[in-house]
Amino acid sequence: MTEGRPKSSRVVYEGRAITLRVDEIVTNDGEKKRREIVEHDDCVAIVAVDGEDVLMVRQFREPVGKELLEIPAGGIEPGESPEATVDREMREETGYRPLKLTRLGGFYSVPGYGTEYLYLFLATELTPAPLVAEDTANISVVRLPVNRIMQSITSGEICDAKSIAGLLTFLGYEQEN
Repeated sequence: MTEGRPKSSRVVYEGRAITLRVDEIVTNDGEKKRREIVEHDDCVAIVAVDGEDVLMVRQFREPVGKELLEIPAGGIEPGESPEATVDREMREETGYRPLKLTRLGGFYSVPGYGTEYLYLFLATELTPAPLVAEDTANISVVRLPVNRIMQSITSGEICDAKSIAGLLTFLGYEQEN
């Protein structure tokens, strides 16, 4: 089932991280509607497990005006595979490289108005391998015991969607395996 067919599309803003376009569509019943769409490159989200802990990152997020506790994540560079992105992002954000990766699925972060898709991975067998990046200086690594994941979500300590989706998927995966 589709909502309709595009009548026109125009870019109204193009920035470093996002592009905003406005689409005019005609619905299947002939009604004209406007859709504002945020274009964003695909990303990876990583549940990094080291022993009985999940490696989380704490960083200030300007749009919400506070520090958030999140799973490591980042954008896929042009020509880079999701797996290579996991390796790079893990090294930049946590100082570790995973020797084993398991794909846990993926999801659209905001499908109501955005194009971003996140590839979700479980990273294990971690080994120290720091990689310095200019935009990660204010990130701190936090070890969260696996048995505190649900408590941290329900208390609101973890409150961003990708981290909640990734951690709950991981818990389900652990129960099945």
